[in-house]
Amino acid sequence: MHATLSPITAVRNVRPWGGRLSDISIDGATITGVTPAAGAPLGAGEIDGRGMLALPGLVNTHAHVDKSWWGKPWQSYGGEPGTDGRIRHERARRDELGIPSAQTTARVLAEFVRHGTTAIRTHVDVDLGVGLRGIEAVHEAFAAYEGALAHEIVAFPQDGVLRRPGVQQLLSDAVRAGAQHIGGLDPAGIDRDPVGQIDAIFDIAEHSGCGIDIHLHDGGSLGAFQFDLIIERTRRRGLDGRVNIAHGFAIVDVDAARRRDLLQAMAELGITMTTVAPMRMPQLDLHEFAAAGVRYGFGTDGIRDLWSPYGTGDLMGIAWQYARAGGVVRDEDLRRVVEPATSLAAPFAGVERNDLSVGSRADVVVVDAENPMDALVRILPRESVIGGGRLLFSR
Repeated sequence: MHATLSPITAVRNVRPWGGRLSDISIDGATITGVTPAAGAPLGAGEIDGRGMLALPGLVNTHAHVDKSWWGKPWQSYGGEPGTDGRIRHERARRDELGIPSAQTTARVLAEFVRHGTTAIRTHVDVDLGVGLRGIEAVHEAFAAYEGALAHEIVAFPQDGVLRRPGVQQLLSDAVRAGAQHIGGLDPAGIDRDPVGQIDAIFDIAEHSGCGIDIHLHDGGSLGAFQFDLIIERTRRRGLDGRVNIAHGFAIVDVDAARRRDLLQAMAELGITMTTVAPMRMPQLDLHEFAAAGVRYGFGTDGIRDLWSPYGTGDLMGIAWQYARAGGVVRDEDLRRVVEPATSLAAPFAGVERNDLSVGSRADVVVVDAENPMDALVRILPRESVIGGGRLLFSR
């Protein structure tokens, strides 16, 4: 069943976070009560959870909803490997596939929603070929949800910042067109000028008031050097709490002492991280990040696009991938993996609270599972998905 956007006034007979049987009362887009289940007959706008598990809505902190061939005929993998090779291949083929478009984005959003995602931070390509068309298409697709699907947009310079004259102006224009953040991409690996690219995007953020969300695939000491630059610029420009590093593979490449210093500096400045939990690489350590106080979230990255045919849109699958690859097995740690997939990641999408408590945004996912750990390790279908107090999906 697709989104109906029907207002929901209560989700009855559910177990929030696996606890006691409860009724969750909703007024508009806000949870107004979590009380012991009353067993009363269902009223208008109420859903019967039938004793199932209730989790907060999933928060996808790193998506690319503007570019996917989901819903189109199978597209064989082509082009050259590597970041620059994939960029060239995508530029050559995106027009024939209608990328970007509101229709493309709508199909991706529908997959996210049926898997329980209620809040998204998405990167949207901004380059000399598409201009701001991607931003416009994504705005249109989200508008169909009438605010029930929380989101923030990152204007993403997929083809580089400095090597394509005019991109910096497009990034500034994108902020005026409604993007809450601007991105960057491998300042050393793509633009071959880490200082220049980082200074360029920090200039825009400082003058426009937007945030920064930078893709950083460069690993090892080169990647760590760019962490240093980002940290130093954040401190000097006073952009505390407004910077995110996506991927950041170098953080798991460096030795423990170097990583500890980087994480400490990031925590002091509120610099966050997002990961897509790549299977071929070591994972961010659950305990190190928690001990340092660095907030992080999970993302699906692109799904079924010209970069890779993989991806289902299920953020819980990414959390599972992270846990499995990292050897996470204890109950307390499995639950802690679910938290950055839900409640702890809310600020990445502009949501103040998403934790199934009174005053929280009314984002609720109902799953036929015993507890959050069970829901994670079995990656179960979502039974009902409520976003902002509206019914987005029901099986």
